[in-house]
Amino acid sequence: MRAHEAGALHGEIGSRGPAWLRPPVDVNALVPQLWPRNVARGPAGALTVAGLDVRDLAAEYGTPAYVLDEDDLRERCREFRAAFPDADVYYAGKAFLCRAVVRMIAEEGLFLDVCTGGELATALSAGMEPARIGFHGNNKSVAELTRAVDAGVGRIIVDSFTEIDRLSELARERGVRPKVLVRVTVGVEAHTHEFIATAHEDQKFGFSLAGGAAAAAAFKILDEDVLELRGLHSHIGSQIFDASGFEVSARRVLALQSQIRDARGVELPELDLGGGFGIAYTTQDDPASPHDLAKRLRKIVDGECAAENLAVPHLSVEPGRAIVGPAVFTLYGVGTVKDVDGLRTYVSVDGGMSDNIRTALYDASYSATMANRTSSAQPMLARVVGKHCESGDIVVKDEFLPADVQPGDLVAVPGTGAYCRSMASNYNHVPRPPVVAVRDGRARLIVRRETEDDLLALDVG
Repeated sequence: MRAHEAGALHGEIGSRGPAWLRPPVDVNALVPQLWPRNVARGPAGALTVAGLDVRDLAAEYGTPAYVLDEDDLRERCREFRAAFPDADVYYAGKAFLCRAVVRMIAEEGLFLDVCTGGELATALSAGMEPARIGFHGNNKSVAELTRAVDAGVGRIIVDSFTEIDRLSELARERGVRPKVLVRVTVGVEAHTHEFIATAHEDQKFGFSLAGGAAAAAAFKILDEDVLELRGLHSHIGSQIFDASGFEVSARRVLALQSQIRDARGVELPELDLGGGFGIAYTTQDDPASPHDLAKRLRKIVDGECAAENLAVPHLSVEPGRAIVGPAVFTLYGVGTVKDVDGLRTYVSVDGGMSDNIRTALYDASYSATMANRTSSAQPMLARVVGKHCESGDIVVKDEFLPADVQPGDLVAVPGTGAYCRSMASNYNHVPRPPVVAVRDGRARLIVRRETEDDLLALDVG
């Protein structure tokens, strides 16, 4: 049992009551849903991943380091493909993207979402078939749209009238007919953090359904007949566990599809309901399986199509962090351990907000465990913090670690595959960590560690 089961999640230690009131904690246990599937404790008590000891990984690649369980990622790809056999499953490039991962998801039959020119360049350089790429983004530049059109990207999710005009002009110049979806803001606020809820009206993405902009965008594309309108797109947020939001979203977006059919005699063949499915960061999180998600989404779409007398469109889903997020953990080295007047113990590691900004940005919760050994010491409630010059540089707000944790130990934090390396920075001029993929007892570097020379190379002084 972890700290999150022991009492209040974010309060001060004093709010949790005295130690003798807390339930017993096994600081050596691994909760399976939090860790990549090939992570275990070895005979010596150190964590292993796909048969490799994390102490050996730390010795070879240094810390901090992101460790990717490649078979875990591939298996999650296969599970989503099996759960949605007649739909297109899009991997979220923004969660984490590098050429090795592009090749992995392509080999497993997934499509790919990108949202910037840099992500598109990475996908194309890795050999991703352009027709299997979708291009998101609320402010795509002319240069980005030009590259997407010239590459033959499979679909562009248009997000503004300005973008429709830009893309139409490019299409006329080149004599092509790009496939597009209209992103619809359906007014559903997902049960998630304000900054990652993307379908309520007061935000930057998409065309408003309630205000009529979504219908106007669809009519504009159909009437001008320059772009090929394939369907509608809705995305209500991320880290979502409750399917009720998808039901409301599907009802509203399919009502718009019915309106388009009645007004223009066109029944759009595709529908993308987004996704943003949640993962387990702590033992309080209980994500649904891909099979259950697919069953619920299919029932919702079938029911709403029947209600609107529409043919069931070809479905696309975007699992988001649910594929890469659980497949990665971050391995840190402990530098100092500081007990502050009996109030709290701070365990400082050699990374922090430069390799995982989510705790500071979203107030996100994580778990942690001692990685290089087991311990028979009493558990203590600790805060795992980084090395940066910020009091908010927190990696794990509250976690039980053994009371004998000391400098030189290794600490591992699971669930760091999504939005950690991709949002990493060089704050305080700290080089970003490497990404190490492990499979069948072998490790390979897929993104190397940055060096001080890398940082200075950009400084033209």
